[in-house]
Amino acid sequence: MTSTSSQYRIIAVCTGNICRSPMAELMLAEALAAERLRGAVVDSAGTTAYEAGRPIDPRAARKLAAHSIPSDSHVAREWRAEWFQTRELILALDVDHFGWLQQAAPDRGSLSKIRMLRSFDPAVAGKDPLDQGIEDPWYGGHADFDLTWNLIHAALPGIVAHVRAELAQRGQADGQPGTAGRRVRSIS
Repeated sequence: MTSTSSQYRIIAVCTGNICRSPMAELMLAEALAAERLRGAVVDSAGTTAYEAGRPIDPRAARKLAAHSIPSDSHVAREWRAEWFQTRELILALDVDHFGWLQQAAPDRGSLSKIRMLRSFDPAVAGKDPLDQGIEDPWYGGHADFDLTWNLIHAALPGIVAHVRAELAQRGQADGQPGTAGRRVRSIS
Protein backbone atom coordinates (compact mmCIF):
# COMPACT_ATOMS: atom_id res chain seq x y z
CA MET A 1 0.00 0.00 0.00
CA THR A 2 2.40 2.64 -1.13
CA SER A 3 0.48 4.45 -3.81
CA THR A 4 -0.58 8.03 -3.19
CA SER A 5 -4.25 7.04 -3.40
CA SER A 6 -4.05 4.50 -0.56
CA GLN A 7 -4.61 5.21 3.09
CA TYR A 8 -1.75 4.96 5.58
CA ARG A 9 -3.12 2.23 7.83
CA ILE A 10 -2.21 1.97 11.49
CA ILE A 11 -3.27 -0.72 13.94
CA ALA A 12 -2.88 -0.73 17.74
CA VAL A 13 -2.51 -4.16 19.35
CA CYS A 14 -2.99 -5.35 22.93
CA THR A 15 -4.20 -8.62 24.48
CA GLY A 16 -8.00 -8.64 24.33
CA ASN A 17 -8.77 -5.41 22.41
CA ILE A 18 -11.06 -3.99 25.10
CA CYS A 19 -8.80 -1.56 27.03
CA ARG A 20 -5.43 -0.34 25.76
CA SER A 21 -5.62 -0.86 22.00
CA PRO A 22 -9.10 0.65 21.51
CA MET A 23 -8.07 3.59 23.68
CA ALA A 24 -4.98 4.04 21.50
CA GLU A 25 -7.02 3.63 18.30
CA LEU A 26 -9.64 6.20 19.23
CA MET A 27 -7.21 8.67 20.79
CA LEU A 28 -4.95 8.50 17.73
CA ALA A 29 -7.89 8.83 15.32
CA GLU A 30 -8.96 11.94 17.24
CA ALA A 31 -5.41 13.38 17.14
CA LEU A 32 -5.07 12.71 13.39
CA ALA A 33 -8.46 14.33 12.72
CA ALA A 34 -7.50 17.35 14.83
CA GLU A 35 -4.38 17.73 12.68
CA ARG A 36 -6.43 17.23 9.50
CA LEU A 37 -4.28 14.26 8.41
CA ARG A 38 -6.85 12.73 6.13
CA GLY A 39 -4.72 10.08 4.50
CA ALA A 40 -4.47 7.86 7.58
CA VAL A 41 -6.85 5.45 9.28
CA VAL A 42 -6.52 3.64 12.58
CA ASP A 43 -7.95 0.42 13.93
CA SER A 44 -7.11 -2.06 16.69
CA ALA A 45 -7.02 -5.76 17.55
CA GLY A 46 -6.01 -8.18 20.26
CA THR A 47 -3.42 -10.95 20.17
CA THR A 48 -6.08 -13.30 21.59
CA ALA A 49 -9.74 -14.06 20.98
CA TYR A 50 -10.54 -13.86 24.71
CA GLU A 51 -12.73 -10.79 24.32
CA ALA A 52 -13.68 -11.03 20.63
CA GLY A 53 -17.15 -9.63 19.98
CA ARG A 54 -17.30 -7.68 23.24
CA PRO A 55 -17.52 -3.91 23.66
CA ILE A 56 -14.80 -1.72 25.09
CA ASP A 57 -14.24 -2.00 28.85
CA PRO A 58 -16.63 0.43 30.59
CA ARG A 59 -13.74 2.07 32.46
CA ALA A 60 -11.90 2.74 29.19
CA ALA A 61 -15.14 4.05 27.65
CA ARG A 62 -15.65 6.37 30.63
CA LYS A 63 -12.10 7.74 30.32
CA LEU A 64 -12.54 8.38 26.59
CA ALA A 65 -15.98 9.94 27.13
CA ALA A 66 -14.48 12.33 29.67
CA HIS A 67 -12.47 13.69 26.72
CA SER A 68 -15.44 13.66 24.31
CA ILE A 69 -14.21 10.61 22.41
CA PRO A 70 -17.05 8.16 21.72
CA SER A 71 -16.31 4.44 21.87
CA ASP A 72 -19.74 2.83 21.69
CA SER A 73 -19.14 1.31 18.23
CA HIS A 74 -16.01 -0.59 19.28
CA VAL A 75 -16.19 -4.38 19.05
CA ALA A 76 -13.14 -6.40 20.13
CA ARG A 77 -11.48 -8.59 17.53
CA GLU A 78 -8.49 -10.86 17.20
CA TRP A 79 -5.40 -10.09 15.09
CA ARG A 80 -5.37 -11.56 11.57
CA ALA A 81 -2.13 -12.58 9.90
CA GLU A 82 -3.03 -10.75 6.66
CA TRP A 83 -2.87 -7.43 8.51
CA PHE A 84 0.93 -7.66 8.38
CA GLN A 85 0.54 -6.92 4.67
CA THR A 86 -2.22 -4.32 4.85
CA ARG A 87 -1.01 -2.13 7.74
CA GLU A 88 1.90 0.27 7.44
CA LEU A 89 2.39 0.82 11.19
CA ILE A 90 1.70 -1.82 13.85
CA LEU A 91 1.72 -0.37 17.37
CA ALA A 92 2.26 -2.81 20.24
CA LEU A 93 0.97 -1.58 23.58
CA ASP A 94 3.21 -3.73 25.78
CA VAL A 95 6.33 -5.83 25.42
CA ASP A 96 4.43 -9.14 25.27
CA HIS A 97 2.43 -7.88 22.29
CA PHE A 98 5.65 -6.63 20.70
CA GLY A 99 7.27 -10.06 21.09
CA TRP A 100 4.16 -11.87 19.90
CA LEU A 101 3.94 -9.71 16.77
CA GLN A 102 7.65 -10.17 16.05
CA GLN A 103 7.29 -13.94 16.36
CA ALA A 104 4.24 -13.97 14.08
CA ALA A 105 5.70 -11.62 11.43
CA PRO A 106 6.07 -13.53 8.16
CA ASP A 107 8.97 -11.49 6.74
CA ARG A 108 11.43 -8.62 7.27
CA GLY A 109 9.03 -6.08 5.78
CA SER A 110 6.41 -7.00 8.36
CA LEU A 111 8.96 -6.87 11.17
CA SER A 112 9.93 -3.33 10.17
CA LYS A 113 6.32 -2.15 10.68
CA ILE A 114 6.15 -3.23 14.34
CA ARG A 115 6.84 -0.53 16.93
CA MET A 116 6.10 -0.07 20.57
CA LEU A 117 3.49 2.69 20.81
CA ARG A 118 5.56 4.46 23.45
CA SER A 119 8.63 4.44 21.22
CA PHE A 120 7.05 7.65 19.90
CA ASP A 121 7.08 9.24 23.39
CA PRO A 122 10.23 11.37 23.69
CA ALA A 123 10.53 10.48 27.39
CA VAL A 124 11.19 6.80 26.56
CA ALA A 125 11.89 6.80 22.81
CA GLY A 126 15.50 5.63 23.05
CA LYS A 127 14.89 3.05 25.75
CA ASP A 128 14.58 -0.70 25.53
CA PRO A 129 11.08 -1.95 24.60
CA LEU A 130 10.90 -3.43 28.11
CA ASP A 131 10.76 0.17 29.38
CA GLN A 132 8.13 1.28 26.85
CA GLY A 133 5.19 -0.88 27.80
CA ILE A 134 1.78 0.07 29.11
CA GLU A 135 0.57 -2.39 31.73
CA ASP A 136 -2.92 -3.80 31.41
CA PRO A 137 -5.32 -1.54 33.33
CA TRP A 138 -8.01 -4.24 33.29
CA TYR A 139 -6.73 -5.62 36.60
CA GLY A 140 -6.83 -2.24 38.31
CA GLY A 141 -9.15 0.66 38.86
CA HIS A 142 -9.84 4.10 37.44
CA ALA A 143 -6.32 5.33 38.29
CA ASP A 144 -4.90 2.62 36.04
CA PHE A 145 -7.04 3.83 33.14
CA ASP A 146 -5.90 7.39 33.88
CA LEU A 147 -2.29 6.21 33.64
CA THR A 148 -3.02 4.35 30.40
CA TRP A 149 -4.56 7.53 28.97
CA ASN A 150 -1.54 9.58 30.01
CA LEU A 151 1.01 7.15 28.55
CA ILE A 152 -0.83 6.89 25.23
CA HIS A 153 -1.39 10.65 25.13
CA ALA A 154 2.35 11.33 25.58
CA ALA A 155 3.12 9.30 22.43
CA LEU A 156 0.47 10.89 20.20
CA PRO A 157 2.50 13.92 19.01
CA GLY A 158 5.32 11.61 17.92
CA ILE A 159 2.95 9.28 16.08
CA VAL A 160 1.21 12.22 14.40
CA ALA A 161 4.60 13.61 13.29
CA HIS A 162 5.56 10.18 11.93
CA VAL A 163 2.29 9.89 10.00
CA ARG A 164 2.66 13.42 8.66
CA ALA A 165 6.15 12.55 7.37
CA GLU A 166 4.91 9.29 5.81
CA LEU A 167 2.05 11.06 4.06
CA ALA A 168 4.39 13.80 2.82
CA GLN A 169 6.73 11.15 1.45
CA ARG A 170 3.79 9.66 -0.44
CA GLY A 171 2.86 13.08 -1.77
CA GLN A 172 -0.40 13.23 0.17
CA ALA A 173 -1.02 16.74 1.39
CA ASP A 174 -3.15 17.80 4.32
CA GLY A 175 -6.55 19.02 3.27
CA GLN A 176 -7.21 16.31 0.67
CA PRO A 177 -10.68 14.83 0.70
CA GLY A 178 -10.62 11.93 3.09
CA THR A 179 -11.49 10.98 6.60
CA ALA A 180 -10.66 13.95 8.80
CA GLY A 181 -13.41 14.95 11.13
CA ARG A 182 -14.84 11.46 11.51
CA ARG A 183 -13.48 8.35 13.10
CA VAL A 184 -12.61 5.57 10.71
CA ARG A 185 -12.69 1.94 11.61
CA SER A 186 -11.23 -0.64 9.31
CA ILE A 187 -13.38 -3.71 8.88
CA SER A 188 -11.01 -5.86 6.85
